[in-house]
Amino acid sequence: MDLAAFRGLEPLCWRAPSAHNTQPWRLRYERWAVTVGWDPADTLPAGDPTGRDLRLSLGAFVETCLIVAADAGLRLDWVADHDAADRRVGRLRPARRPYRTPFRTADVWDRRTDRGRFTDGPDAGVVAALDDVAARAGGAVRVVPDEGRAGGLLRAADRHLYGDPAVVAELRRWLRLDPARRDYRADGLTDTCLGLSRPAAVGLRAALAAYPVLRPLGLPRALAAAGGDPLARGGALLALVAPPDLDASGQVEFGRVLLRVWLTLQAAGLAAHPLSQLVDVAGARDVLGALLDVEPGRILHVTRVGRPVAPATRSARRVDPRAGAAASAKPSPHLDEGCTHP
Repeated sequence: MDLAAFRGLEPLCWRAPSAHNTQPWRLRYERWAVTVGWDPADTLPAGDPTGRDLRLSLGAFVETCLIVAADAGLRLDWVADHDAADRRVGRLRPARRPYRTPFRTADVWDRRTDRGRFTDGPDAGVVAALDDVAARAGGAVRVVPDEGRAGGLLRAADRHLYGDPAVVAELRRWLRLDPARRDYRADGLTDTCLGLSRPAAVGLRAALAAYPVLRPLGLPRALAAAGGDPLARGGALLALVAPPDLDASGQVEFGRVLLRVWLTLQAAGLAAHPLSQLVDVAGARDVLGALLDVEPGRILHVTRVGRPVAPATRSARRVDPRAGAAASAKPSPHLDEGCTHP
């Protein structure tokens, strides 16, 4: 019965975060379990070649499912069963009692990425609370020192990524810079979520359309400069450090930790702005590892954290939570419906 009731709550679970807002997760409803998998059409093979961000997002989705189910009084737990060939990470199944969590569906609904200005960063008490969340899973949360150097790393990482045609093509696919597009309110990165003015969005569209011609003329450097310095908008830079030798299944579980870290930030009135390029580009990750005195491969996530000046725009989702159970019939939420990208 809990599994059938969970189907009606699934749209709320789609508020989980994912890189480029690709929403890669898919559910397969079975008699005694719900298998959590992913659709390769909604992954980022150029920008996320190792699948790290994919696995973190799947873990965040799993944690979101458990929180939403528990808040509704449903008794579900999670069994990890990562299988890359079958494109699954595990199963939600009936349990004797609801999942124990301090978070509620309202926390899931309110969570959002914020690329705007922050008045200040987390205090020592908040950082300690975040570190405690990660430490329970064998990890840590560290404040990145020497943010002046981090700003230079960000610019270099941006130039590196904008210089890769495959990464830029992937970005173009997921950017939603024209409100007239049918998928503008479904997925991807909209101009409003990116904090772009209408002229800036039009200019970015034009620049990316001319990328093949302008790339040899210095467009990657210009695009990196146009993004500005996120660290100049306030806040502190935090890194999520994993235990040593974390395998693929462990990265999924650390995606659950990542969501708990974000919700803990939110409970303290703070917001997060992920800066994944600092992990995606090997040179930047190596410097971060030296700054933090940790093995670079253990750094799974880096984010700017602070108290937002104004509420951020809510990112789009393909499945509308306001539609209730009927939303689960919309295109592409289930593996067993045979759908891929909407």
